[in-house]
Formats: sequence, C-alpha cells, structure tokens
Amino acid sequence: MSVEKNQLELPAGGGASGRGAAALALDNRARWAVMGAILLTTFLSSLDQTVVGTALPRIVTDLNGAGLYTWVVTGYLLSSTITGPIYGKLSDAFGSKPMLIIGVVIFLLGSALSGLAQNMTELVLFRCLQGLGAGAIFPIAIAIVGAMFSPRERGKYQGLFGAVFGLSFIVGPLIGGWITDNISWHWVFYVNLPLGLVALLVLATVLPAAPARRSSWRNLDYLGIALFSAGLVPLLIGLTNKGELSPQGSVYSWTDPNVGGLILLGLVLLGLFILAESKVAQPIVPLDLFRGRDYSASMAAVFLLGMAMFTAVIFMPRFYQAVRGVSATESGYFIWPLLLGLMGSSIASGQVISRSGRYKWLMLGSIAVLTVGAFSLTHLTAGVPDWELWAWLLLLGVGLGPSMAGFTIIVQSSVPLNRLGVATSTLTFLRQMGGSVGLALANTVFLSSFDRHLPIDLRQHHVPAPLLPGLVRLSGQLQGVGDLGAVLHHTLPASALPLVPAVLDAIKQAFASSVAGIFWITLVAALMGGTATALLRDRSLRSVPEVRAPSLERSETESRPAA
Repeated sequence: MSVEKNQLELPAGGGASGRGAAALALDNRARWAVMGAILLTTFLSSLDQTVVGTALPRIVTDLNGAGLYTWVVTGYLLSSTITGPIYGKLSDAFGSKPMLIIGVVIFLLGSALSGLAQNMTELVLFRCLQGLGAGAIFPIAIAIVGAMFSPRERGKYQGLFGAVFGLSFIVGPLIGGWITDNISWHWVFYVNLPLGLVALLVLATVLPAAPARRSSWRNLDYLGIALFSAGLVPLLIGLTNKGELSPQGSVYSWTDPNVGGLILLGLVLLGLFILAESKVAQPIVPLDLFRGRDYSASMAAVFLLGMAMFTAVIFMPRFYQAVRGVSATESGYFIWPLLLGLMGSSIASGQVISRSGRYKWLMLGSIAVLTVGAFSLTHLTAGVPDWELWAWLLLLGVGLGPSMAGFTIIVQSSVPLNRLGVATSTLTFLRQMGGSVGLALANTVFLSSFDRHLPIDLRQHHVPAPLLPGLVRLSGQLQGVGDLGAVLHHTLPASALPLVPAVLDAIKQAFASSVAGIFWITLVAALMGGTATALLRDRSLRSVPEVRAPSLERSETESRPAA
C-alpha cells in the first residue's frame, strides 16, 4: 500500500531541523491564531450538544412536534459520531485544512438552517446536517494540533480540549436558557454564525495550504463507508431507544426489536465492515494500527472511560432536579466540582506530560482517583451533605480529566504523522461510542433499581401496604422531575393525602439509591480502563516528531529507555 505524505509532515528529504521542531512550521503569532480558531470551533460543536437542552421545551411548543423531541439531540449526535472516522481518513488522504474548512462550513450552514426551521421535521434534518459538519471539527482539530507541536509539547495544548469540553457543559444550559428567555430560541443556532465565521476566516488565511496529493476520490473505501454508516445507524438508534418510552408508555426492553433487534443488526453490519476493512488497500479505519500495543490499549481505555464519563455528566443533573428540586439550568451548576476537576486536571496533566515526557503512571494515578470517586458515589443518598457530594464529584472529575488529553497524546505518538487524522478520529469515535453504551447500561440499571427500591423505601417511610401496588405502577411517572406532589394528589385517595410528604421522601430516596447504583458501572469501567492502561509501555515522549510513514509504532530501539 502506498503511503502519501500529509501536508502536516515535514518537508520531503528533511528530518526535523532541531530538537523541539514541529511538523507544521508556523511562527508563534500564526500558531496561536490557529489554536484560537480551532478551540473556538471545537467549543461551538461541543456546545451544540448541551445548549439546545434548555431551549427544547420552547422549540417543541412553537413547532408543535413533541414526537420528535429527543431527535433534535439524537440526530446531531448520530451524524457527528458516524462521520468522525470518515473525516479522519479523508483528512489523511486530502489534507486536514480543506476537510476542516468543509466541516466548519457544513456546521455553520446547518446552524443557519436550524434557526430557520419551520417545523420539527425540518429542525431534525438540519440538526443532522449540522452534525455532519461537527463530525469533522473535533478529530481533525486535534490532529492539526498534533502536527503543530512536537510529541513532547502536545500535552500543554491537548489538555485545553478537555477544558473546552467541560466548559461547554457548564455554560451550555445557561446560554440556551438565557437566549430562549430573552431573545428567541432561533438564536441558539444563529449565535454560531459570527463566531464560526471568524474562526473560518483564520483557518482559511493562516493555516498552511495542503500540497498536491496523490490520492483521488476513486481510491476511497466506499464499501467501508457504506457498511460503517449502515452499521452505526441502527446500533446507535437501538442504544438511544433503550432510554426512551415506547408508544404504550413502558420502557423498551433489551429484547424489543426497537432496541435489541436494531443493535443486533448494527453489530452484524459492523462485523461485515471489519471483514471488508481487512481486505481493502486504504480502509477508513486501518485495522493494522491495532497491532500496536500502545495504540490498541489506549483505544480500549478511551472506550471504557467514555462509559464512565458520560454516565456521571448526564445522571447527576437529573439527581439534583429530582431529589434536590432545582431547575434544569441550575442543575448544571450543582455539578461544578465534577466539571472543574475535569477541566483542571485535563490542563494540568497536559502540562505534566509536556514537562516530564512521561505519561503511564500519571494515567494510572488518575484512574485510581477516578475509582475512589466512583466508589464514593455508590454510597449516594438523598440526604448526603452538599460538601460531601461535591468532594466525591471533584474526585471523579480529577480522575477523568487526564484521559481527555493523555490518551490523545499517546495515540498521536504511536502512529506516523500521515495517519494522525484517522487515528485521532477513531479515538474520538470510540470515546463517543463508550458514552452511548454506558448511558444505555446506566439507564437499564437505573430503571430496574428504581423499581426494586421504591416499595422498600415506601415501607420504610410507613406507607400502608394497600397503597404500594398503585404507587409502584406509577414508577415511570415518579422517576420524572417537576411537581410530583400534584401527581400524587390526583392519584392517591383523599384519606391518604396526609401521606404525600412521606411518599415524596421515599421516592427521592429510591431515586438517589438508583443513581448510586449506576456508579458501579463507572467503577467497573474505571477498573477495566486501568487494566488496559497498565498494558502501556512506560516510554518517554521525544521532542522531535516521527515522520517515517512505514512504521506502525516506534520500535523499541527508537524509543528512549524508561527511566
């Protein structure tokens, strides 16, 4: 298989001009301009996963489309997840600059059209278009940063992406709520346009252009793209449906065709995709990279830690809304220690890796902290003091943060520069897939745990036995947020209304115990992620980037000896 040089490689015939040299030569002013533009576009694409949430109730009311409520978010996540590895391959073949610009343009076009949507069907379609562009931004942006800096320097800057990710979760609900209340929900999407155009202008004028390529569209792995897309769509929809209610009002089971059937279909098609990828010359997901020990161990760890991260980020705001009674917007700020820990440790770990050139023991140490935080949260109760809960969340965030930057650095140091795009996009894809699988498992554990704990907690709060069957049948409604007291007043007989406070306390305790149960998933995922991380070789990063395309990983003779 011929290997083409990437526009982010060093000039032909040259090695690095000196220690500390990067593959993409830019002066400091241009480098920081590109960094700013990349971080801005990454922030916008990440923000669009959270900013829509607080605007959705108003959007659904105006567009009269409650049946497509979740698809406004799901459509964006589906299209951005599926296209990530495809963009990664295209960026390696045709250059990172043109593919990133194409992605930003599609993202901005989807943003403008989403703001103009006249009905929910249009909005879902335009959000999918927006996701098609977003799928290019994060993996290609990280690959460009990997080429602007030497392996030893990358940690300082890759950690910023973890901070941007955490920041989007903090400010997203606030921005979405404020814009919806004070301007119009349409501007939730329009706000991307001026900021995105500034970033696009910088990328177009400052980032060096790609040289001539030997690749062509005829060489693309079209069968692989088709099978990959055809397999991921039913798989992700099946995982998403696991957390939804069926038309009959019950939660889909794993054996339901809308869940298990779609997941099975997706896995079969993905099996055919892997078979096809093993036989083509230029696959969109090069399987040969997985022969590298550090590469495959990092990918496994990222998938598992993705399961751990997204579960906490999604379920803790729900805990605060249902148990502590705060608003949806406020709940995003009650998990500030988790996000502060994630952002701070992501940046700090990048700095430590850059200064020391080592990463294995830092990663293992952070996963140990994550394990302690997850185990602490398995003891969550409705009455746990805020300061204690915040300490647990801080431990969880500090444990998760280094994985945002650390594994990116490891993967980028394990592959030649002309494969940075596909390697980085595969890592991003596996992190998102880990989150999808983790959320499906967490939702299943939560639902079964709530059904098990509710009658126990009702009895502990001295609710008479004759009332228990009726309350258990309301389990689906009682898991929601809002005025549950009104639901109980409409359901319980008049003679039982004095028991409403006791019933509400029992519901809150059952809810808290059920959320605590999902952190066993986080704990197990962290332990398995730690096992995968332990397989990494304890090597130091080099100051000079490697551009020898034929190598799969640095050989033992090329790497520095462990201290």
